[in-house]
Amino acid sequence: MDRLRDRQQFAISLCRSAGVEALAYFRNRGSLAVDQKGAQDWVSEADRNVELLIRRRLAEAWPNDGVYGEEHDPKPGTSGFDWVIDPIDGTTNFLNGIPSWTIVLAGVAEGRTEVGVIHDPNVGETYAALRGGGAYLNDAKMQVASGKSLSDGTVAVGYSNRVEATNVIPVIANLIDQGAMYHRNASGALSIAYVAAGRLLGYMEEHMNAWDCLAGQLLVEEAGGRVEVQDATAMIRDGGRVVVGTPDVFDTLVDIADRAWNA
Repeated sequence: MDRLRDRQQFAISLCRSAGVEALAYFRNRGSLAVDQKGAQDWVSEADRNVELLIRRRLAEAWPNDGVYGEEHDPKPGTSGFDWVIDPIDGTTNFLNGIPSWTIVLAGVAEGRTEVGVIHDPNVGETYAALRGGGAYLNDAKMQVASGKSLSDGTVAVGYSNRVEATNVIPVIANLIDQGAMYHRNASGALSIAYVAAGRLLGYMEEHMNAWDCLAGQLLVEEAGGRVEVQDATAMIRDGGRVVVGTPDVFDTLVDIADRAWNA
């Protein structure tokens, strides 16, 4: 546990440092070089350079750990511990001047996420979790919302170009039928962190990459919420469906996802 705690504290510090660099790019985003990877899928030199910063610091501190990120080639390790990076989750927001994007870092061992950090430099909020050690927003312990039905709150819904965009329509329709509000902020990681913080009741997406969701799933678990059980190593390789929620609404969200996505 102590060694994991050391990694967690390192990850928190690293994400905050990466956030400083990302904010500098954000404030000067008009001069960024930007490429399009696919429909509604963008990458900028900010994404690439922030990931390189994180990789350099990880290599200095934990040279035998594996590293997997969105923008650069994987680096297998020998320690049995892997880091999973999204340097800027919410790049479309970032490029359009919307301050809803995050730095995401997860630590994985033996198929389980052990460390999760999501840092929002726009508002100075750092969400951090250690398996068995709770989840915290800055220095305050987090707890998912309690005693609220879907008609009492909001569920975030995401989708990407990896699936048919129209597949999200029955999910939204079902949420409306249940009396819920629905939300999309184009940063899945930040939305999942909001579930852990008690701001949202749940989050649903048909397919996410590991760097977008592993850290947040651990946050939700450690904050008393529920997540679908997945092998983190398989998620790094293939990605997959993500449903997280409070204990009060999780089963209903899974049922909505099953019916919409033919699970």
